[in-house]
Amino acid sequence: MGTDTGRRRAEELDEYHLMDMPQAAEVEAVVRVAAAVAGVPNASLNLLDDTRQYQHTTVGFAGRDCARDDSMCAVRLDRGEFVHVPDARAEPDYRENPWVTGELGHVRFYASAPLLSPNGYVMGTLSVFDDVPRRLDDEQIGRLTDLAGIIVAFFERRRHARLSAGLRTTLTAREEWTRTVLDSIDEAVLAVTPSGRLLLYNRAARDMHDPEIDPDAGPEGIANRYQLYEPDGRTLLREEDVPLVRVLRTGEPVQGRELVIKAPGREPRRVRANARAMRGPGGVVTGAAVALQDVTGELSRLRIIEEAHRRLALANADLRRSNADLTDFAGAVSHDLVAPLAAVGGYLDLLDDLRDEDGPERVTAWVEEAARAVGRMRDLIDSLLGYARAGSAPVRTVHVPMKEVLDHVLADLNAEIVAAGARVSVPGPLPTVCGDPVLIRLLLQNLLGNALKHRRPDRPCRIEVSADGPSLRIADNGPGIPPSRRTQAFDMFSRRRHGIGLPSCQRIVERHDGTITLDDTPGGGLTVTVTLPVTDGPKSQFSGRVAD
Repeated sequence: MGTDTGRRRAEELDEYHLMDMPQAAEVEAVVRVAAAVAGVPNASLNLLDDTRQYQHTTVGFAGRDCARDDSMCAVRLDRGEFVHVPDARAEPDYRENPWVTGELGHVRFYASAPLLSPNGYVMGTLSVFDDVPRRLDDEQIGRLTDLAGIIVAFFERRRHARLSAGLRTTLTAREEWTRTVLDSIDEAVLAVTPSGRLLLYNRAARDMHDPEIDPDAGPEGIANRYQLYEPDGRTLLREEDVPLVRVLRTGEPVQGRELVIKAPGREPRRVRANARAMRGPGGVVTGAAVALQDVTGELSRLRIIEEAHRRLALANADLRRSNADLTDFAGAVSHDLVAPLAAVGGYLDLLDDLRDEDGPERVTAWVEEAARAVGRMRDLIDSLLGYARAGSAPVRTVHVPMKEVLDHVLADLNAEIVAAGARVSVPGPLPTVCGDPVLIRLLLQNLLGNALKHRRPDRPCRIEVSADGPSLRIADNGPGIPPSRRTQAFDMFSRRRHGIGLPSCQRIVERHDGTITLDDTPGGGLTVTVTLPVTDGPKSQFSGRVAD
């Protein structure tokens, strides 16, 4: 580009004050329309001086300045023509550009319309691009060229020197074209004067607000007039928090402000507002513009998808657990149920063969063995039913005094305690927890039953139930569980000494969002520590009866 041409173009930019002018909502709206016309996610308004490219307004990506030598817009800028590059990798003068190679971007499709000043100098470009190859038709190219002209018209409107009749006519025509363009998009766009009087609004804005928009109304009472609410849909927006009012008062942009519009007789609409100040010479605020994007459907879809994902995750977790339980259940049935039944069958066959050949002592011994095998089978079936109940019973949360539940459990286990010669002590008070009394009773019954069943034959069985805050401890003096085997003790149908009892307890505790751990008892034995949520406020009170 010649020296004189470059100097005049730089003078044009200085005269417009474009390089330092903040984004305008109306310009952003046109850039967004450009992306929609081209059918691409990215568009930008680029201004170029002799050393750098300044991305004034961007849609679809975060803008960044770069050196003029790295700019794609600068490659053919001096031609002043529309540039159409379906695949930048196939163009010799673009394929090595850092916006194509990945250093600054991964541009494949690129098109730009020059921003021509009335004097014919190219101030920059309105560009659209994508990371995949594309091709525009003649109508799209024509519309993008028109949109570039609209942007120049916006700049021209800011320059007071353009007050001649011919320029006013051109500006009026371009503003009318702008209204037509803005009416063609679904985002509501409104612009106001410094006093808050409406200067411009499009079809989407008219459709979004009911009652009718009053162009002469000021900002006073605007939230109540148009029923603008906070995102909760219940709190009326304060006047100073209305995006247009905030921009007019502070001059600072408002980005991504969500609010709810409740038009009478319509479903509430959730919108996202972006507002910016319009500035004149010297940076004086000459008005403000806001773009309102209706995101009601988008947020509803997101909530539906999130809820579906949550339910699917829960269903998958339940399915995996159920599949694992079924596998373990099959293994238990094949070993622990079949073996006792086989023993019963064998002894009964012997009884049938014996008839009167052997004495009654041997018959009595075999009957006792058969009875013990049946007892083992009954215990295992009871454990299986308890495990299933712990995982499938509905949880109803009330205040449950652990002392009352323990009294019920000790009464139920009295025969086993007496038969074992055991002693159960409760040296102090027990907490009141939040939980399901049926499941908590099943938890205590399993833990005490395990301690009674798995006692040491060489010393009397002793069990102590105590509490430390919300933690309940059941300590016995039995054989205990080695640390290396404690994790397996919670596996369903584990062959460790506590069988299904501990897995059932773990299921109950997990359903109450609690914890259960195993430790040694000083002097020998196993201590089970259970922590359940304690009472945190008024709830239904435990009645003192727990269903058997």
